[in-house]
Amino acid sequence: MTDVRGAAHALRQSSERVSHGRSGYAMLAVLFAALVLAVAAITQIDRMPDALVVSTLLGATLLALFVGIGFYLLQPNQAVVITLFGDYRGTDRTTGLRWTWPWMSKKKLSVRANNMISERIKVNDLRGNPIEMAAQVVWRVTDTAQALFDVDDYKAFVNVQIEAAVRTIGSRYPYDDFEHQEVTLRGNHEQVGSELRAELIARLTVAGITVDECGFTHLAYAQEIAGAMLRRQQAQAVVAARTTLVEGAVGMVEMALAQLSAKNVVELDDERRAAMVSNLMVVLCGERDTQPIVNAGSLYQ
Repeated sequence: MTDVRGAAHALRQSSERVSHGRSGYAMLAVLFAALVLAVAAITQIDRMPDALVVSTLLGATLLALFVGIGFYLLQPNQAVVITLFGDYRGTDRTTGLRWTWPWMSKKKLSVRANNMISERIKVNDLRGNPIEMAAQVVWRVTDTAQALFDVDDYKAFVNVQIEAAVRTIGSRYPYDDFEHQEVTLRGNHEQVGSELRAELIARLTVAGITVDECGFTHLAYAQEIAGAMLRRQQAQAVVAARTTLVEGAVGMVEMALAQLSAKNVVELDDERRAAMVSNLMVVLCGERDTQPIVNAGSLYQ
């Protein structure tokens, strides 16, 4: 990430500044006046000298063309980058009908939020397991000068950097940790998502783009190991369930023996105590219902 930030700082040469665009409504009145003058010259063609009519009509037409070429419209969250013979002159973000000199070049740019879902890519996690990942990113242009002049195609640049950032974050953590002692991609969505956003912001600064929100839309083991990992998860779940069951059964047996001894219900020697513990453990830990056997004789028969 340090190299990316250093490169971004080295390439950051452009900076957005406010242009000197004008309101187009005043110039619209000038255009209307030029059209009225042209129509008046045509209607008075029989009463005026030909030279005056031609000069008036030509002047009104040229004025109308001069004014008409300079108009442009801006909607909310749109901007126009204005250049003069390749030299950046500023960015106009004022909405409505706008006007600038006809020899100024105008490039319209959207500064609205863009929502993009990346392609699924295969990444090796921290432990080398192949996993599939895809991310959803909400981004927008914050500096129009950087977006147009510091990168060749800012939209393609965003796509490439999203894939690179997903690969970086995916290789930084394991997919899962069955002992719940590490930060994982599957178990720590908020932390990993925050790191992905920070990584993307650092990479996209050079293009004048910021990231408002991001997260993973797809996260799974690759097909070649998905079956093996599923069996491993199932085995871990079975072991965890058995561990809990045995711990509970041991506690119940201890409680039963303690209460039998405390209330003098029955006195058992070591052999009979071991047999009773074995029977209780079978009853408590067995997966099937047990069938009781009634002892009609003495305890030692």
